Amino acid sequence: MDAFFVEVERLARPELRGKAVVVGGAGPRGGVASASYEARSRGVSSGMSMGQARRLCPHAVVVPPSHGDYSRVSDCVFEVIEGFTPRVEVMSVDEAFIDIAGLRLLHAGPLAVAEAIRAEIMREVGIPASIGLATTKLLAKMASRDAKPDGIRIVAAGTEQEYLRSKPVRALWGVGEATYARLEELGVVTVGDLAAFPRSTLVRRLGDALGGHLWDLASGRDDREVLPAGEARSISVERTYDTDLRDPGRLRRELLAHADRLASRLRRAGLVAATVQLKVRYDDFTTITRSHTFDQPVSTGRDLYRAALALLDRTAAGTRPVRLLGIGTDGLVPAAEPRQMDLAPRSWEDLEEVVEEVRGRFGRDAVARARLLDESPGDE
Repeated sequence: MDAFFVEVERLARPELRGKAVVVGGAGPRGGVASASYEARSRGVSSGMSMGQARRLCPHAVVVPPSHGDYSRVSDCVFEVIEGFTPRVEVMSVDEAFIDIAGLRLLHAGPLAVAEAIRAEIMREVGIPASIGLATTKLLAKMASRDAKPDGIRIVAAGTEQEYLRSKPVRALWGVGEATYARLEELGVVTVGDLAAFPRSTLVRRLGDALGGHLWDLASGRDDREVLPAGEARSISVERTYDTDLRDPGRLRRELLAHADRLASRLRRAGLVAATVQLKVRYDDFTTITRSHTFDQPVSTGRDLYRAALALLDRTAAGTRPVRLLGIGTDGLVPAAEPRQMDLAPRSWEDLEEVVEEVRGRFGRDAVARARLLDESPGDE
């Protein structure tokens, strides 16, 4: 999806169309979550501090994130995509790989599939999407970037190496700062430079796993398949705070809110989690993680919160100021997969299923945990 958060905000506020828009926190520690292409043309990018974004684009309209709306619209987009094929690997709220091989008898070709998907998303949801078509996941990802904004780019079979040759080597998966520095020492700047090296040389210099992996990618070889949504590897929720958290009660409330959101995402994805992980970043940017593996996979906010709270007690949170707090899940399996039965009642699972149904019909704020409600009296 193109500048997804911005486009969702524009659905509710059409007057933002054509303007430089930045979605993110407006506070002193706020960061850019998404920027419109009008703002990007002035140098604004995701992950940038809001202060820097304002300096680069002083006329930009800053909009606070509406996470509930993003999840709702994301669900609508994936519902459209899954109407074409169930072979969808969700990478994030606004990105996925799609295996369209099974559609070859229904459409004139790959380009026709992409055009149909984009048209249906625009018709049903009202926001633009860019699609990259290729024979491998890496090339499809790179082509989708080339297609932005609001376009299609196809890398036809047999043209993979020609397409890759002039790309910067940092575009390859697995080339981080340290690897890039080692490649620079070899005089490697482009993917073509890397592909020109003998595979044995790269293996000798970078190791069998990394060297062989990068040479294969540079040569257009990538045999990774599209994994359907039920095979997602992890889901997480985290937040960086404008003001460091010090109060233990506030930390517990934030953790409960995270667990509630995480449980909703698991339920929408039809998954249960074997492991929960807590992430804490202190005011000096020191980051620690703690994890717990359940006897049986879970998906309720209650189970996630209790485990995360126990993990929080194993940190210095509350005695040291907390800048970021998050929880995530690993070991995800489909909720429909058979699990060991026990004698404990499923009342919480049943309850949270009903809560999710209500939220799906009337919005996320329709039902809330009492502990997360504002302490000050509000409108009825």
